[in-house]
Amino acid sequence: MSDAHHEQQSFVQTPKQLIAVVAGFFIVIVLGIILLVIFATNAPLGGAGSTGQSAEAITARIRPVADDGFVLKDANAPKVLQAGDVVYNSTCLACHGSGAAGAPKTADAGAWKARIAQGYDTLLQHAIQGIRAMPPKGGNPDLDDVEVARAVVFMTNQSGAKFKEPEVPTAAAQPAQAVAPAPTAGNAPSAVPSSATAVAPASSVTPVAPAKNGVQTAASDDAGKTLYNAACFACHGAGIAGAPKFGDKGAWTPRLAQNSAILYEHAIKGFQGKAGVMPPKGGAAASDADVRAAVDYMVAAAK
Repeated sequence: MSDAHHEQQSFVQTPKQLIAVVAGFFIVIVLGIILLVIFATNAPLGGAGSTGQSAEAITARIRPVADDGFVLKDANAPKVLQAGDVVYNSTCLACHGSGAAGAPKTADAGAWKARIAQGYDTLLQHAIQGIRAMPPKGGNPDLDDVEVARAVVFMTNQSGAKFKEPEVPTAAAQPAQAVAPAPTAGNAPSAVPSSATAVAPASSVTPVAPAKNGVQTAASDDAGKTLYNAACFACHGAGIAGAPKFGDKGAWTPRLAQNSAILYEHAIKGFQGKAGVMPPKGGAAASDADVRAAVDYMVAAAK
């Protein structure tokens, strides 16, 4: 009886079969990748039946990026009056938040009691016209009287008063325009004078302050002067709360001995010294660049 010898034979026996197996393997891999990509994206592609070529879609794609987030404002539109808390945070907080220059601190009922007893009309008059160290309208001449009144009510009502929110006065009726009489026989038409021909006086030339590194731009100078008039003037205009007065070289000399970086830091972050206190950004909601411009504006006036 002979032993039976069984050899295990491979599925691939010829070179052609090997090539077919390798090609089939790669085809399966490629098809698998394609199916995975389709499954992962699963989004309709542009083409027939899509809205990718519609007028709205094309307009959205070619719209300038600068248009996003900007709304054109009509310069002739009526002014939008700010709320009392907004005016307080941007103008009044510098002194009434810290009690600088003897200003009654907001929510301090004891400091406000005698003032509230004077009445709303007196408080409003002092706020608009100024009194002692209190500059007119808190040093911000751009504020409307109604905005100042709202800030007064906001502060006093947090300090024990119960004043009513001021009403916005209705706009006065505009005078009717004069109409020229219709020309009649033997009567020549006369010209009608118009009040619109009045010319506003030219503004005075603003001195240009030298900026850092000898470079000065009108934009930075204007920004510094604007912020000074709106916020810094409240203390630096009268030298209250230890603030060096604008243009006082003697008061500014020790400060000018410091480098600009220190002056900028104290103005932006605030500073409390032996002689007084400087609230961050003077209590104004201004950018760091505008605060630095205001510092440059005051420094230039003290040189």
